[in-house]
Amino acid sequence: MPSLPAARRPRIRLRRVLFVVLLAILATQVAWYGRIGLIWFAQIHRATPVFDPPVLAGQGIPFCSGGVYARAGDGRLVLTTTGHCLSEGEAVRTGDGRDLGTASAPSRWAAPCDRPGKNRCTASDMAVIYLAPAMIPWGHLNWVDLGAGGYRVIAPGTAALSCDQVAAGDPVEFDGRSLFRTGVVIEKGSNDFPQDGTYIPCIVATNISAAGGDSGGVVLVRGVPAGVAARVFGADNDLAFSPLAEGLAELGLTLCDTPDCGLVPPAYGAPSQVP
Repeated sequence: MPSLPAARRPRIRLRRVLFVVLLAILATQVAWYGRIGLIWFAQIHRATPVFDPPVLAGQGIPFCSGGVYARAGDGRLVLTTTGHCLSEGEAVRTGDGRDLGTASAPSRWAAPCDRPGKNRCTASDMAVIYLAPAMIPWGHLNWVDLGAGGYRVIAPGTAALSCDQVAAGDPVEFDGRSLFRTGVVIEKGSNDFPQDGTYIPCIVATNISAAGGDSGGVVLVRGVPAGVAARVFGADNDLAFSPLAEGLAELGLTLCDTPDCGLVPPAYGAPSQVP
């Protein structure tokens, strides 16, 4: 085969180098998007059943996410969520239009706050939804639905974790917007920032990325309900939660740690499984 003129060899070699570089970039992009796709599929693809009525502890509800099931002092059952998501007396409906219940943002939050520059002081940024009878998942009130992460069952006698029971490095699980995520606690302190009108004595930051719709969801630490998704911090929108134990105590609520939360369900209340 005749050789190429010397003047053309560098140009062809340069083209080959550019081709190899572009091919490497393309391969990297394909691998990256493929990994993201696999993660996305794993996050939204669940292998566990959905019940009717569904377990909404840990799952999305309009504008925010559900926390845990709890029993009020008068025996009514509630689903916790966040205080900045719903208004007092608001009728809450599920995504498919069913009556979920009535929201309560306790009036004590409107009381004067002695913290300079704050208009609200609270132990945890929490509100509740008093459940409509048809939306009480009897037999599963001590369950938390983590979507693709599966169900977590709260064992009898389990207490929600308080702020002082959570430490940096503790493993964290969370599901909101149908995205199951895991991470660790990175730090904790008080929510006393000038730009935030609410003072919370304890706020715990994680390395889990959060977005709108995650608020109110239950955060599990070491497998135990520990927090209420309440804020995001930093450029990476790190999820921060206020403590669950303090919030339950402030509102006079008892965490459901048995299938029927210590109550006797009505005869029609037995849940049915949806394939």
